[in-house]
Amino acid sequence: MSDALHVHFEDLENGQVIQLGAVAVDEPAIEAFAERFAPGWDVAYGAPDAMTYALWSRLAAEKAAGWAQSKVLAVDGLRFMRNPPAGELLRGRMTVMGKDPVGDEKGIVIAQHDLLDEGGRLVFSCLTRALFVRR
Repeated sequence: MSDALHVHFEDLENGQVIQLGAVAVDEPAIEAFAERFAPGWDVAYGAPDAMTYALWSRLAAEKAAGWAQSKVLAVDGLRFMRNPPAGELLRGRMTVMGKDPVGDEKGIVIAQHDLLDEGGRLVFSCLTRALFVRR
């Protein structure tokens, strides 16, 4: 793959796994999120689903910030396997599942995104379709 700040359609390969980084789930963040966005959520259950999605979204956005990706067209097939407790470190990864060139200037990349806990167990996953610039 070329420089991570300039990832184009051609730089990604089917089956390629890209690490998105890690994020810690902390108790004050769960409490603040639940109070603001999930009233009535018992923080003893861990992070609510919406917070788990937000944590993944942050990792994905930070990783793709310099990519030649013009937009994410869809986020589908969301699976919330469990609510991560406070203190958990989540690691994100993206697996390229398919690519479809669209003319000479663009291409669509289909990818599976996963959040894994410290034991490697799946916490969250989804599928994305994103529009990338071609070289």
